[in-house]
Amino acid sequence: MHLIPAEALPHFENMIYLPMLLIVLEKDRDSFDKGPFKLKGPYVKLVDEATKSARAELRETTLYLRRHNMQVIRNKTDATFTEYLFVHGDKKDHRRYLNVRLRNRTEELLNVYFAMIER
Repeated sequence: MHLIPAEALPHFENMIYLPMLLIVLEKDRDSFDKGPFKLKGPYVKLVDEATKSARAELRETTLYLRRHNMQVIRNKTDATFTEYLFVHGDKKDHRRYLNVRLRNRTEELLNVYFAMIER
C-alpha cells in the first residue's frame, strides 16, 4: 500500500525524469556542436527548444513540490534498480524503478518534447 496520493505521483516522477531528459538533451547538444554535421542548425534548434520546454516544466514541478511540502530523494542504485524516497508532508513512500524503465521513459519524453516543437 502506498501512502502518497495518486495525484501527487506525476509530480514526483517529473522530478525523476525531467533532470534525466535535460542531461540527455545537453549531451546531444554538445554532440551536435562538436560533431561533423553539415547542417547543424535544425538539430541544435530542435534540441534547444526541447531543453527550454523541459526546463520550464521542471521549474513548475519544483514550485509545485515546494508549495505542497513534497520532496524526492534518490537512494540506492544498483545495476538493475534505482530507489527513490517520495516525501509528502509526513508520509513517506519508497519506490524502486527498473533502470531500463527509467531509460525508456526518458526516451519517450524526448519524443514527446520533440513532437511538441514540431507543431
